[in-house]
Amino acid sequence: MTAEWYVLIEEDTRVTEYVDGNRLALHRWMLTGTHPIEGGEAQALAAAEDAALHYLPDTIARHAKPGDEPGRHVLLAQDGAWVAIVRQRRHEARIRVTTARLTHSHEEKEAPPKTLGESLRGALQAPPPAPNPWAPPGRP
Repeated sequence: MTAEWYVLIEEDTRVTEYVDGNRLALHRWMLTGTHPIEGGEAQALAAAEDAALHYLPDTIARHAKPGDEPGRHVLLAQDGAWVAIVRQRRHEARIRVTTARLTHSHEEKEAPPKTLGESLRGALQAPPPAPNPWAPPGRP
């Protein structure tokens, strides 16, 4: 398999919840874009920088008017991730842009449909045991 590079874009999604009369702003990073890049690592790094400088988060885009140009502070973290803080009017959004190399890909495979007899037997029998969760090799 040849190296396939991607630019991953995550947005900091915030949800406001009220618990016992207290306002809580809950933050969660959510993957919003997986973009394949033609070329190698250098092209992926250049594309990631471009995304950090120009990507418009959904929170800002929803409130943008033609001609708006949001403020942007872009940081390059020590691990190579770009973090951008984008502001427009009273709205603020954060994005994280990283590069990734595809190391494994496996297509899904569906089991053949059950026959009528198998479906009837399955309705009368207990469900099969759940598969064991993943564990590191060498552990029982």
